[in-house]
Amino acid sequence: MTYTVHGANGAQGSPVLAGLVAALAGSTAAEVRAITRNPDQTFEGANTVVADNASVDSLADAYRGVDGVFFHLPLAGDTETLAGYAHNVLAAARVTRPSRFVISTSGTVTGDATSPLAGPNTPVLSELVDGLRAEGIAVTVLTPRLFLENLLLPTVLSGVKDEGVLRYPLRADLAVAWSSHLDVADAAVAALTLDVASDAVDIGQIPAITGIELAVAFAEHFSRAVTFEAVTPDAFGASIAPIIGGGAAAGVSQLYTGLESADSVAFDSATGSAVALGIVARSTRAWLVDLGVN
Repeated sequence: MTYTVHGANGAQGSPVLAGLVAALAGSTAAEVRAITRNPDQTFEGANTVVADNASVDSLADAYRGVDGVFFHLPLAGDTETLAGYAHNVLAAARVTRPSRFVISTSGTVTGDATSPLAGPNTPVLSELVDGLRAEGIAVTVLTPRLFLENLLLPTVLSGVKDEGVLRYPLRADLAVAWSSHLDVADAAVAALTLDVASDAVDIGQIPAITGIELAVAFAEHFSRAVTFEAVTPDAFGASIAPIIGGGAAAGVSQLYTGLESADSVAFDSATGSAVALGIVARSTRAWLVDLGVN
């Protein structure tokens, strides 16, 4: 079995790569390919494949002879550029015909245009998924909601450590099915290596938890009192603009503005990774421990 991982040195791709290498350890017939644009970069247990989303030919070389591909759209870039990447991935897949794609939406919800989590990249992802399926390629779409890793932004984590206040642009009573990059990786590895995987899998904590419950988990982890404080999306965007850039921060503000009127950010457990793949999303405390946050 041969698998190719996009974004192999990134936040989502890196744990997928590590998970596949671990899952296939000891199998002489297995190969894991790590896509990178840096020819000098190496990955333990995997073969480096130089490819660029802007090049159909390089993507075809990365896909040739593989059984499964893990892909997600980069967070940076305008919609037109990202659409071009998706078209190139589809074109390369048409030529090489991998058996399966596992695609993370990175928090974007597809199939529901009214969802506050449906963003400008939703049509791009939907077109890619539909195009792959039209070619007879199996696709599993992984849909996390909000990433726990957002809480590690310096402006957020410093408030917890220095003041005992978890500040975030959500209502304190809004229930969220938080998930981590590690949960996405576990689900991706399962979806790639199982004989059969669901077409769509939601990823996140069940039951969903409120900001107040989130603060309790941080309090238990850091052994100190922590309270949750809702901040406005605009204020949050301004605080992270120096870190992620003004354009990206504006998009974040827009997302959380849309969530202000949401009833919850969760899903039916029947569509979750526990039922579909046997993968249970980590609790907040387990995630903090697994990442060694201190």
